[in-house]
Amino acid sequence: MLWRGGRQSSNIEDRRGMRVGTGLVGGGVGGLILLLISLYFGMDPAVVNPDAAVNASDPATTSPADQETKDFVATVVGYTEDTWSDLFERSGQTYHAPKLVLFTGAVESACGFAQAATGPFYCPGDEKVYLDMSFFQELRDRFHAPGDFAQAYVIAHEVGHHLQKLLRITDQVERDQRQASKSEGNRASVRLELQADCFAGVWANQTERMQQSQMKGFLESGDVDEALRAATMIGDDRLQMQSRGYVIPESFTHGTAEQRSRWFKKGLDSGTVSGCNTFETATP
Repeated sequence: MLWRGGRQSSNIEDRRGMRVGTGLVGGGVGGLILLLISLYFGMDPAVVNPDAAVNASDPATTSPADQETKDFVATVVGYTEDTWSDLFERSGQTYHAPKLVLFTGAVESACGFAQAATGPFYCPGDEKVYLDMSFFQELRDRFHAPGDFAQAYVIAHEVGHHLQKLLRITDQVERDQRQASKSEGNRASVRLELQADCFAGVWANQTERMQQSQMKGFLESGDVDEALRAATMIGDDRLQMQSRGYVIPESFTHGTAEQRSRWFKKGLDSGTVSGCNTFETATP
């Protein structure tokens, strides 16, 4: 991925090294979001226990490699801002970009308290994406999905959840889930996650077009394969098989490896938001 020299976003909130006290996880959607995320990444749900106390007081790393990763994140967020602003403007709308919060070890958000093991997440309550950059190493080592474009896909997926908030898709899904059974609610969650994967594909498509129109590069050979591998390696079926030795389809909340990679590719191929309506297909 050719990212060096790209515009870096100013919507980066660096909380690395900040002290985090007792986590206060509220009820309702916010607490449920972090609970689902924790279960998805195979961590103990007790991590989001309101009585937990975590001290993330180590100073932020300032090594050259760490600074380069931060520059990369800021550049990817800049690409999402430029691309989605352009697409929204073309449809007569205004794009309001989310902030991306960098943290170390633990963080408090409007959705509650979370540790790094929760993985990257978007909180609709404060419209922020949360990321501990150590996740990129986990993406490489634990999920066997290396590469800078695999990392960019993760960020673009979380920004995709912000689009769903702006387009009021999240609100509709939450209303439906309140009246649904647990299994039905999980199926709705899967469709929401697959749509975010598709939006990440749309972003990649449109950013490549935008960069080419400016006589610049963006995607390199192998980048798409990196993203597809990342999408595949974090499918519900693969993660459950690794952690349990068996799968429980009705408990899926993000989609199978095949679904996640297919919907990312669908967005990449179509380059259109309308092509990402996962809620109108009989089987996503």
